[in-house]
Amino acid sequence: MYSHTFINRELFVHFMALAIVAPGAMRAQGPTRPMPSPRDSTLPTLFHIGDSTVRNGSGDGSNGQWGWGDLTPCYFDGNRVNVVNRALGGRSSRTYLTGGQWDGVLAMLKPGDIVIMQFGHNDGGAVNDTSRARGSLRGIGNETEEIDNLLTHKHEVVHTFGWYMRKFIADTRAKRATPVVASLVPRNRWENGAVQRNKKDYAGWAEEVARADGVAFLDLNEQIAREYDALGEAKVMPFFVEDRTHTTLEGAKFSARLVIAELRRLPTKPVGVYLLDEPAAVRSCKS
Repeated sequence: MYSHTFINRELFVHFMALAIVAPGAMRAQGPTRPMPSPRDSTLPTLFHIGDSTVRNGSGDGSNGQWGWGDLTPCYFDGNRVNVVNRALGGRSSRTYLTGGQWDGVLAMLKPGDIVIMQFGHNDGGAVNDTSRARGSLRGIGNETEEIDNLLTHKHEVVHTFGWYMRKFIADTRAKRATPVVASLVPRNRWENGAVQRNKKDYAGWAEEVARADGVAFLDLNEQIAREYDALGEAKVMPFFVEDRTHTTLEGAKFSARLVIAELRRLPTKPVGVYLLDEPAAVRSCKS
């Protein structure tokens, strides 16, 4: 469903973004590579943005790891909508913006498109260091911290996780497109027989931002964790690689199915008209 043909503006944005980031930053936050673009520009597009739990590597499982966004296209009618996974491994809400990836999406975004945004896994990192410098400030307020970035060697104003999420929402709406906020998918970490949730931090903050801004919300952190709890730790283990964060193909398929179930349940039905019915989706995803 994906085309690797880029419009000139997209190429310009992509290479300009690379030009302003120090070489060490690119190595630390994922290799540079062509990103997918809509197959048919006349159709509406569903964009995924996020980190490696949404799109891992080049999105083809070449490293044995898959993101859930790689497995969603089979649920949609490709004659009616593009599904484009623009997530990138290593990115936080902050570095998806400062690294130029969000500008790349905005260059293509048009009225009627949808953007599903899931961040949080990398936002808890260091705000300023020589390794990744990708952390956002905790919470959803308007606090800022001015730094001289040790990685990019640029002055930067760092915002809270909530500020970056609101930025993505506002920019999406300005393009007359529809934002959908998702909480981060849970890691394979257990306590007292249950998967650990992130309600007190990034999952909870994502929900607060979505509710405050009147945006559709997918509580992937809670819904997927409930399914894991029901299966038990032993049956969930094959869904993950050893780092307990990144999913195998089996795990990504499991998460993608639940993402689609959550989308179907949204009262606003932002992608409902593009989803295949259940029997057709089952046939498509098995082929």
